Amino acid sequence: MPFINADGLRTYYRMDGEDRRPVLVLAHSLGVDHGQWDLQMPDLLARFRVLRYDIRGHGASDAPAGDYSMERLGRDVLALADALKIAKFAWCGVSLGGMIGQWVAARAGDRLTHAVLANTSARLGDPSAMETRRKTVLESGMAAIVDVAMGRFFSAENRSPQTVSVHRTFLGTDPQGYAGCCAAIRDMDHRPMLADIRVPALIVGGDRDISTPWAGNGEVLAGSIPGAKVLQLPAAHLSNMERPRSFTAALFDFLSPRHDGDPIEAGFATRRAVLGKDYVDRAIARTTPFTREFQELITRHAWGTIWTRPGLDWRTRRLLTLATTASLGRWEEFRLHIRTGLAHELEPCDIKEVLLQTAVYAGVPAANTGFTIASEEMPREEMPREDMPREDMPREDRP
Repeated sequence: MPFINADGLRTYYRMDGEDRRPVLVLAHSLGVDHGQWDLQMPDLLARFRVLRYDIRGHGASDAPAGDYSMERLGRDVLALADALKIAKFAWCGVSLGGMIGQWVAARAGDRLTHAVLANTSARLGDPSAMETRRKTVLESGMAAIVDVAMGRFFSAENRSPQTVSVHRTFLGTDPQGYAGCCAAIRDMDHRPMLADIRVPALIVGGDRDISTPWAGNGEVLAGSIPGAKVLQLPAAHLSNMERPRSFTAALFDFLSPRHDGDPIEAGFATRRAVLGKDYVDRAIARTTPFTREFQELITRHAWGTIWTRPGLDWRTRRLLTLATTASLGRWEEFRLHIRTGLAHELEPCDIKEVLLQTAVYAGVPAANTGFTIASEEMPREEMPREDMPREDMPREDRP
């Protein structure tokens, strides 16, 4: 398991993604752990190297006895980044993670590129509630407050599997570590330092968040941090889990660099990555003065503007393209995307599901043609054995 001993603390962390990508640090809420970000990871890894960690007192990290401070929690992050040789990073934190992010942004802003502060506060309206919670878990354990916490984490109608995982994680949290973080929140008052935050900031609030409602919490951050942007989601306290797609889309929109120039170069790169370099180079070589503007149009707009959008990954876009081209009978395009899809992210089972969906919503004849073309393009070793013609089956496998 990946642990680092830094500044007197053993911290559990997860680093995922390609080294060449910019680093995004994700910090979780009070009472959970780095698994809070599982729903975001598949999408984020396409664009970031992601560092998740268990905050002091949580998960597999050490949980020293006694009160913690927000400065102590912030310095833990900097020590972790130093140990991993990460000089600069973007920050995204929910609740406690957003509180730590405020301290880092104000006191070590030269280390950050951006700060996303979600469902959090600079100073709780009633800090004494944290003292009550601290004493309760030390005296009676985590089970004494789990029902109240879960009622704040998620909207009442939320029945997703993630709620079960969070419930288990909360009960497994070390009461000493939880109490130490409660003390840090109890004593926190970041209001005087908010004006010192100069990195681009996004403040995320949930309109069903009763732990840190927008009034008196998010609105204070948005009004005090220079140039802060605002996003409000129809979610309770753990907004990234309750609205994972919307939260991730907001991250991409806020963190992705703006490209104001001609998207045709990005289009060529994407087109080659999706369809294959040889195919695209042949298409370009066949371009004539009569077709040049059309080639530029599809490269600039289809590949450079739509396929480069981060809201859907390439696998999803391939599946949508197959369903659309099959439904419309665009069989040349369908065959091309079958061939290139199987060479990259898609597997035969994906093709089968797309064509079954097509049969229901666009007609059996379209799906029938699609299955025929897909079978022609599918390498024999890729074809499911039960679909292989009898004469092509290995003799020992024939009935």
